[in-house]
Amino acid sequence: MTDKQRLLAGIGVAITLILAVLDQNIVTTASWPIVRDLDPAHGLERLPWLVTAYALAATAVLPLYGKLCDIHGAKRVYLAAVGVFALGSALCGLAQDMTQLIAFRALQGLGGGGLMSVTMVVAAHLSPPGKRGSAGAAGGLIAGVGMVAGPLVGGLFTETLSWRWIFLINLPLSLAVLATCLVLRLNDGRREHRVDYAGAALLAAAGCLLVLVAEWGGRTHPWTSPLILGMIAAGLALSAAFARRQLTAAEPILPPDLLRNPVLRIALPVQLLLGFGLAGGIFYMVVYLQVAQHVTPTASSLYLLPAAIGMVASGALLSQRRSSLVTGLATITLALTLFGFLRADTPAWLVLAGLGLLGLGFGQALGPVMFLVMDGVPVHQLGTATTAVRFVQILGTAVGSAIFGVLLNRVAAAHGFVAGVDAVFFAAGATMLAAMLLATRLYKVDQLRTVSAPGTTSHDSGSGPSRSPSA
Repeated sequence: MTDKQRLLAGIGVAITLILAVLDQNIVTTASWPIVRDLDPAHGLERLPWLVTAYALAATAVLPLYGKLCDIHGAKRVYLAAVGVFALGSALCGLAQDMTQLIAFRALQGLGGGGLMSVTMVVAAHLSPPGKRGSAGAAGGLIAGVGMVAGPLVGGLFTETLSWRWIFLINLPLSLAVLATCLVLRLNDGRREHRVDYAGAALLAAAGCLLVLVAEWGGRTHPWTSPLILGMIAAGLALSAAFARRQLTAAEPILPPDLLRNPVLRIALPVQLLLGFGLAGGIFYMVVYLQVAQHVTPTASSLYLLPAAIGMVASGALLSQRRSSLVTGLATITLALTLFGFLRADTPAWLVLAGLGLLGLGFGQALGPVMFLVMDGVPVHQLGTATTAVRFVQILGTAVGSAIFGVLLNRVAAAHGFVAGVDAVFFAAGATMLAAMLLATRLYKVDQLRTVSAPGTTSHDSGSGPSRSPSA
């Protein structure tokens, strides 16, 4: 590919990443207009499924996308994911009742599950050899910004146009992405392999159960209810069955030899804990603003602007430095610890300053994990490794939200709501401290890998086939 073609394809990749992260939570601020339009009598009780249906579908197919990339080539899977996502978006924009909208959100999620992970693989192939991790840094940054920008964009479209446009806007953007694929040439042709569908099904079922536990626990069903306890037990049993399957399958979804990679072995727990931090830092800050300070949902999304600005600023300047992972996690730890001292009457400027500090930390921390993984695994396992990192972050956010929800309810019942939220922030800060300690180890492992193979990455030195600069 020429430099001009790479630039055009890179623009398509950036658009796809934005689509992927915005649609995870863009319906948050549009929820009431949707209910009022489609089902004012009973829609409110079905509203959580607008988010849950998307999350479940995306989680269910995510384990397959990475393996399919490694087998059929990233471009084919990329085109399929964008096409399914565009179809689901169009149907969502045309939905006539809540049942249709929930079903179409699930279809949209089937495509959305591949947008983030597969797009990162495409971006890595577009990068020069030895610098594919730069794409991971940019992708992680966009993911973090999208998490806080989604509700804001959803509110803007809903108030100025119609809630249907939060879905219909995806159509011209998806067409633009598909147009850029005309110049996309990747040196990752298909390989003769078998897909471990049984392993993928076990992992998808376990992931979906954990997402449902996070969505329902303490909200629609008590944490001690037979349903929630049964789902937790089933999720753990399915996870154990998946682990066993990976040891016996001919071509497992998550090959055990990949987990022996020293970079990935530490990077996955770090990304899991980062998911906890996203749940504790972003989600529960919105809860605090709405409950303790009586801020409206739309206004609470505006409070997140300093976090988004902080992510962009620090991510653009610092996220491609490998050491920024440690400094970013230290900054997040400090911000969450300071949030642990919030009161119901804390001035707005202090909250905004703290969110800016939190954004500075996440901007540094979200990209480097993917950066290190993409530079530290063989090119023929790039899809599997990238998807694994994305998958554990989703699970970390879901499980973290559930655990922090239990903590909030228990402390709030004894000492009041604000004390409960403070406990969540302190716990999230402790989690980020643990992630920082792991990150220091990851940084040392990466330094040793770089020194042992100067001028090369791990895939260049025998761990997998290298990628041509003209791929």
